[in-house]
Amino acid sequence: MSTDQPPPGEPPEDDPFLKKPQEPTPPSGGSPYDSPPPAGGGGGYPPPPPPYGGDPYGGSGGYGMPDPLAGMPPLADFGKRLAARVIDVIIVAVPLFLIQLAIGDRNRYTVETNKGEDVTEIVTKSYSGSGLLMTLISIVAYVGYDWWFTKKNGQTVGKKAMGLRVAMLNDGSVPQNGPALSRAAVLWLPTLICCFCLWPLALIVSILVDKPYRQGLHDKVGKTVVVQVTT
Repeated sequence: MSTDQPPPGEPPEDDPFLKKPQEPTPPSGGSPYDSPPPAGGGGGYPPPPPPYGGDPYGGSGGYGMPDPLAGMPPLADFGKRLAARVIDVIIVAVPLFLIQLAIGDRNRYTVETNKGEDVTEIVTKSYSGSGLLMTLISIVAYVGYDWWFTKKNGQTVGKKAMGLRVAMLNDGSVPQNGPALSRAAVLWLPTLICCFCLWPLALIVSILVDKPYRQGLHDKVGKTVVVQVTT
């Protein structure tokens, strides 16, 4: 049995209160919350990926990007969007007017008060006889026009004239059949079926108040955005 005594002032080796040095913990898989290594240093973990799977338009972007529009083409000016829409409406409306004359539906939007009619007669005329036929033709013409050109290259005739295009918000690509059709349907069906005056106003307001992408209700449904064509 050893009778060695520890030097004065030092606790024995089996002292339970003796604090032994801690073994360093080997690095594991790391934590997503670990701080990135200092600039210029090696090792560490890469920063988290940028939101939404990266910059949708191929810009530099980055995690924590303060400007959600960074890397995107400039958003379309509302005045140009309105001018493009007017051009498109004229392109579709003129042939429809000629068809309307050909089928004898020229009194569809008139009210003969001397015969006791009121404004409700417009609705009645739109959903009966030649009026119903003209409504269906108009739906096919307006929705088909917008759907076809949007899925083709993102540009109706009006948008091409104004230097604009429709793009998918997530990656800037040309909308495919589904998004292009849903966008066109929300754009035109309420106007042609029941809300001739109110729905266009609702679309205008939605574009003006939406931040940061200036999406109308039809853009929200199609997950699209209207941008300027850059060269």
